[in-house]
Amino acid sequence: MKPLTRAELAFLRAVRIAHLATADAAGQPHVVPICFVFDGKHFFSPIDEKPKRTAPRKLKRLRNIGENPRVSLVIDRYNENWAKLAYILIIGKARVLVSGANHRKAVNLLRRKYPQYRRMRIDRLPMIWIRPTRTTSWGAV
Repeated sequence: MKPLTRAELAFLRAVRIAHLATADAAGQPHVVPICFVFDGKHFFSPIDEKPKRTAPRKLKRLRNIGENPRVSLVIDRYNENWAKLAYILIIGKARVLVSGANHRKAVNLLRRKYPQYRRMRIDRLPMIWIRPTRTTSWGAV
């Protein structure tokens, strides 16, 4: 993966939401909005305590990663002034963390970025870890 530019890194720090695309073993896509953090090498997304229709460890995105670790992450900005449109597309491999040093690091980074996570037990829930293999950016990043 090519290193991200300063502008891309600043864009990643400023944006609050991304869209994670996973696919099951048969290739059926599934896309969900996520909160995320980037530590300079990897992306992390927690499974948090917001209401969900199923138990956290049985979420479709986690099942898909177990079947097919290839994922895409779109981090974008929309603006009515189309000269300000931008996105970064991350292609990578994901896995689910339930503990360990990377899990702890992600919890700390996420709690710094999102004050809501300071009150949630994300330290006890799964975390999605993404290792980027390719990035593309477009627009006014």
